Amino acid sequence: MTLLSEMSFASDDLTGKAAEHLAKLISFDTVSRNPNRPLIDHMADYLGDLGARITILPDETGAKANLVAAFGPKDTAGVVWSGHTDVVPADEPEWQSNPFVAEVRDGKLYGRGACDMKGFAACAMAVAPQLAAAKLSRPVYLCFSYDEEVGCLGAPAIAEYLRQLPVPPEFAIIGEPSMMKLITGQKGKIAMRAHVTGTAGHSSFAPEHVNAIEFASKAVERISERGKRYEMEGPFDQDFTVAHATMLVTMVQGGVATNVTPDSCEFTFELRSISGMEPEQDMKSLLEDITCDIVRPMEEKIPGTGIRFEQIFSYPAMGEARNTTGFNRYAHLLPAWGGKVSYGSEGGVFEQIGGIPSVIVGPGSIEQAHKPNEFVDLEQLGECLRFLGKVVEFLSEPTP
Repeated sequence: MTLLSEMSFASDDLTGKAAEHLAKLISFDTVSRNPNRPLIDHMADYLGDLGARITILPDETGAKANLVAAFGPKDTAGVVWSGHTDVVPADEPEWQSNPFVAEVRDGKLYGRGACDMKGFAACAMAVAPQLAAAKLSRPVYLCFSYDEEVGCLGAPAIAEYLRQLPVPPEFAIIGEPSMMKLITGQKGKIAMRAHVTGTAGHSSFAPEHVNAIEFASKAVERISERGKRYEMEGPFDQDFTVAHATMLVTMVQGGVATNVTPDSCEFTFELRSISGMEPEQDMKSLLEDITCDIVRPMEEKIPGTGIRFEQIFSYPAMGEARNTTGFNRYAHLLPAWGGKVSYGSEGGVFEQIGGIPSVIVGPGSIEQAHKPNEFVDLEQLGECLRFLGKVVEFLSEPTP
């Protein structure tokens, strides 16, 4: 194994430059529970020194922030290169190295965020000197967000900022790991938590009480039925591996003893939607049905019991960008099509809030994300650099 600090790269080795940037980005512990501002300031200083127009969009605390770094003219529609700076925790004992110290082994760079998705950010930083030197006919916006991993919390502010520009971007490339394949769709998600309140008592007097787990199970069954309806009735999009929306319960907790009627139960559930649905309306309809058929009988038996629903987070699906003006402008540069994916990204946020058609193209495999010993192949970084370089070259020509 080799630490990045021990590696030597030729000055003209762009993959080496990207690896050095990636090692630095990995060294910032930007697990979503932590501030990302030191990383954002590092990127802003680097890109600003190259001549980028820097905009920092902080959260209400100032500890977290988004970054928009713009190169090129302001008076024409440009392209977004987008990534998130937060990562999932790296607490697993299976890690073979410090997750926040990059290492290279057998042509792979290891570290938390290597593929999801600091690798893309590092490639953008490595190509940034080319952006600065080029006479761009259209602007390029390097956009980096906070808290994608916990519900795409930062991206809406970026999308709204871009939407309000005098000439908004016409296309966005989301650098989530796709093995450098073109991904043209992504499912949306609504994550929910249900708090079920019953009454406690000795289990021998069960008929006198409202059993929170029993009523939770009735709600769970209703959710399962809705999931089966999507499976049978659609809508369908065969470009997805799972061609329909899904709804399922993911966690259940409740009860204190084998001889006590449970007075509380909590469960979580999710809806993963495809573009063209109205997921908020679907969720509202489900909750109304549960309230009418399950919660009211609880309240009628013993006032104060019931089910309270809480939305944990949501993000929209990413729809079809093909045949839009922005997509068509860059279509000849895009890699081979890789289908659509069920995992989330900020693409739907850029589309729905910013009005920017979006696709996913990025280095690394989603199979490595959120796991111990996360890595990205150096060859994937090289492929990403070549792709971004082609975009710069294209935009350096007379107005495309």
